[in-house]
Amino acid sequence: MISLYPGMYFDIIAYFCAMSDIQNFDPNSIGLKSNNIFGLPFTDEQSQLILLPVPWEVTVSYRLGTARGPEKIFNAAMQVDLYDPEVVDGWKKGFYMLPIDRNIRSKSDYLRQCAELILSNMADGGDISENAQLSLKLKEINEGGKLLYDWVYEMTMNLLKEGKKVGLIGGDHSTPLGFIKALSDVHDDFGILQIDAHADLRIAYEGFAYSHASIMYNVLQQIPQVKKLVQVGIRDYCNEELDMINASNGRITTFFDKDIKEKQYEGITWNAICQEITDTLPQKVYISFDIDGLDPKLCPGTGTPVPGGFEADQIFYLFNMVRKSGRQIIGFDLNEVSGGDHIGDGIDAIVGARVLFKLCNYMVG
Repeated sequence: MISLYPGMYFDIIAYFCAMSDIQNFDPNSIGLKSNNIFGLPFTDEQSQLILLPVPWEVTVSYRLGTARGPEKIFNAAMQVDLYDPEVVDGWKKGFYMLPIDRNIRSKSDYLRQCAELILSNMADGGDISENAQLSLKLKEINEGGKLLYDWVYEMTMNLLKEGKKVGLIGGDHSTPLGFIKALSDVHDDFGILQIDAHADLRIAYEGFAYSHASIMYNVLQQIPQVKKLVQVGIRDYCNEELDMINASNGRITTFFDKDIKEKQYEGITWNAICQEITDTLPQKVYISFDIDGLDPKLCPGTGTPVPGGFEADQIFYLFNMVRKSGRQIIGFDLNEVSGGDHIGDGIDAIVGARVLFKLCNYMVG
């Protein structure tokens, strides 16, 4: 006699429903928006991988748009073909994007207006500490950052407890802090592979405790379970960040874009460079992918584009090498994808959707 564990009956029903959905689903047909991400027919219960959209861009330094990134990626994802030669039929394990939380986005829109007043004052040489009104707005922004941190932590922690794999779609790069904290409650020891044009090691950049430019500083200060940070493609950073890298006693390893390109110019293969990067990673790896790590021709609308960077295929090659090395990818975020259509005819969302599909496949493959 087979004993049922709690919820087993519903798991069995969900399994057969999923099988029925797959049998009736044509992966070669047009993506239906009545389905979910990539036009897939799964519910959240049927899916192994759940995607949390976080429409937040309060502290962006240059251009807006990434708060609308998740919905633009969702729409563009309907154009993604489901065959992936590296992870064949990975989609059959189920990918599901949760609904966008309109309250979070409204909070972001409001606090962004507050941030713009502060940034404008600073650009004019003002001192926020001498302005009572702006000081209150700064306090409100930092409290909002903590609110988002708590919300992301709760959402992702609940999913992890359910046994789901989780990916996060930003929003700006501040968004995954609560997710990484949740992972630290499940995994005692892991590393982060950061693809980025920026080091993101600023201390409360522009006064914002949860700045997009401070995400990796905050991770290293608050989450000791992150034993290693491996940064790839960094090409825009300050002396303070370089000092932190050099003083990290190996906790941070940075592969600067300039150094990578010079090695390639001198005949060292991308395979050899990727092997060197992979060798620095621990067994468990979290991927943090800022889209501006790519060549800006692929993400012209991103918040702070920087010349240089990679082709998407180069990064896919790196991720696949990490996967084939036997390392476990425990989570990922994709952020700073612009939601605007005015630059590059929406190429940002198109590229973002394809990057997302590869990340999902590597996660379940």
